[in-house]
Amino acid sequence: MPQPEEIWNVKRLLEWTTDYLKKNRSDSPRLDAEILLAHVLKWKRIELYTQFGYVPNDTRKAEFRDFVKRRANGEPVAYLVGTKEFYSLPFIVTPDVLIPRPETEHLVVESLDLLAKSRKTEELHVCDVGTGSGAVAVAIAKHALKCRITAIDISEKALHVARLNAKKHAVDERMTFIAGDLLESFTPSPQFDLIVSNPPYVSEGEYTKLPPDVKNFEPKTALVAGNDGMEVILRLIEQAASRLDQNGSILVELSPMISRNIAEFFKKSPQIWSDIRILSDFSGLERIVSAGKS
Repeated sequence: MPQPEEIWNVKRLLEWTTDYLKKNRSDSPRLDAEILLAHVLKWKRIELYTQFGYVPNDTRKAEFRDFVKRRANGEPVAYLVGTKEFYSLPFIVTPDVLIPRPETEHLVVESLDLLAKSRKTEELHVCDVGTGSGAVAVAIAKHALKCRITAIDISEKALHVARLNAKKHAVDERMTFIAGDLLESFTPSPQFDLIVSNPPYVSEGEYTKLPPDVKNFEPKTALVAGNDGMEVILRLIEQAASRLDQNGSILVELSPMISRNIAEFFKKSPQIWSDIRILSDFSGLERIVSAGKS
């Protein structure tokens, strides 16, 4: 007797896709399957669980199959669906920008804490160097209403994405976007209360060992900083020294492998820098170096 045709409802699609992505080395196969299917159906993920018996039409199934195939080939889910949540906010992402990562949220937390402690009564000026998607800058602007943000990136395409995100979250009127190499666009005079950055900090050697979904899809220029990973950060620190206001601060996200080296670099100039701290992220890894302008 002929076997009944399998019904490809939501439940079956999720089960099959989870198993398929697991075999193709996805770190989160079930989550990937849910995000992709919810995106195709234009549903919230929770709706998948209330509509297990729903059978998508052929067009939706074909679109879903294409996404699953691309994910199995390593393409990041965030690029496939065009969004990524960061600091509880949805951000537009494209292959022109790095995908915002949970560990970078700690950079926002520390920035907001410093801004809240400021004794200045006038508007505070924050500079986000290497803004990429604008995730850090927008998150700060969204929660620190007494500040204006200058977002800098060397990539015009990245700035386009950052502008879209600023408008999406209604903070664009308090933000300025500048194309430039670190702080070179600004005269060496005090003008910022806080400089924050998630710059490139991967060494050339480390880059070759990155997971394929990072190395093959995310922009290399936003990741790699010379042979030791410190090239961009050291340039930024030197430029920041003359551009921070008195009692201003700098926060830099970096690799735990270079955190001590960067802290020591700050300490070589005690006449410029004080209150040098290494801060751990939510996983306990040394992720941020903070310093105050003496």
